[in-house]
Amino acid sequence: MAKQSSPVVSLQAPKDVSLSEIDGELGKIWQSYSATGDDGSFPVATRAATFSLIVYEPEETQHLLADLGFYTGPIDGITGPRMEAALRTAQETYGLPVTGKATSEILQRLQEELTRKRTSAASDESSPISPSYARDARGAGVADAIASQNPCRIIALFPVSGEDEGVTAQVSAYCPVQKQSRSTLICCEYITLRGTETALDRASSLVSSLLISDLPKFLWWKATPEPNQALFRQLAGFSTCVIVDSSTFLEAETGLLKVQSLVEQGTHVADLNWRRLAPWQELTAEAFDPPERRAALTEVDRVTIDYEQGNPTQALMFLGWLASRLQWHPVSYEHEGGDYDLRRVRFVAADQRPIEAELAGMPTADYGDVGGDLMALRLTSTNLNADCCTVLCSETSGCMRMESGGGAQSCRIQQVSSLLDQKAENLLSQQLQSWGRDALYEESLAVSAQIAKLQERSA
Repeated sequence: MAKQSSPVVSLQAPKDVSLSEIDGELGKIWQSYSATGDDGSFPVATRAATFSLIVYEPEETQHLLADLGFYTGPIDGITGPRMEAALRTAQETYGLPVTGKATSEILQRLQEELTRKRTSAASDESSPISPSYARDARGAGVADAIASQNPCRIIALFPVSGEDEGVTAQVSAYCPVQKQSRSTLICCEYITLRGTETALDRASSLVSSLLISDLPKFLWWKATPEPNQALFRQLAGFSTCVIVDSSTFLEAETGLLKVQSLVEQGTHVADLNWRRLAPWQELTAEAFDPPERRAALTEVDRVTIDYEQGNPTQALMFLGWLASRLQWHPVSYEHEGGDYDLRRVRFVAADQRPIEAELAGMPTADYGDVGGDLMALRLTSTNLNADCCTVLCSETSGCMRMESGGGAQSCRIQQVSSLLDQKAENLLSQQLQSWGRDALYEESLAVSAQIAKLQERSA
């Protein structure tokens, strides 16, 4: 069962303010609630001082839901129970499949509805009242995972298209109610900035001034990182850690190369998609823990990885992890494409043995929340006497394809239980408690980037 977040108290709904008024408005909130607990009418509310989180969110669904009255929570770019409830209500209203997910269909319908509403208002026609969801319906009254577990200051940047009309700002404050301490609320404050890329570039110094001094500063860049983009460079420059999710990269190899270039420049980068590989890495290592199989690991020279078609970053990162552990050097990369979007990578081991890997994107009718999740893995050897055949598969996809390719070797077969919740906001909540660099990730990424460079050269 999914873990429920804490109930949330709203101190200040999103309020439009000028850029110069941001700090002043936040100060008024805390001044108003700093002593309200004296008569027992309301708990004392204090602002959190743990870290600052900058969220770069190029996807506009949350803004559209708020503009149309479906969403009443903080405009922070974080998908959570409030956002899912708003999406469900909007999908019901417009007769779309009710999934609670931000699909292209609901995004287009919201854009059309907002355009119609604004046109109606401009012609002085009466506009129908937009529907909204009940606060406590379908879990909408619980805090977003990030706010409930990590109260902090969140600065959300929303780039928009169109004419440069400067930057607009909103402030709000929400407090998770903790059962163990109902007399005092530790609250999360939100600052939302919206404007064109050019306008947000100009506001980067303002963002820097709004960060809580002497505390860690995280940048969650919800797109492919662009090392040459002025706004990205400025935000990354004063951040303790840049957080990405490579499952959203439109071009896997290009995205991995950009992340590697940041690491090489000394930027601390964390990839939420890397965290999703933990169960696969643990079971792969465990398969060769027995002494009688440990030596056989050096016999592995065939690797097959199946993943949900669409985004191969998990498969490439897992292959990079495996190769970095076994000291394989990539020498060629061929992207064949086809029905399974096949990729073939060849390595040379330290003892000059050739190793071949195949990455296959498997079509599936039911794609999960994460693009490109691993589905199955097979490690084998051309030496039929080697006891190294290992097959891992997810609980949902099964092992049929991998088992049928086992040949004459006896294979160790095991199912992989994925993380209980692989959604980005939940992994982000965990990442925000791990501030140090991940040497294993950086070593594996370096090999994945070497593979990506091979494809770049052959293109």
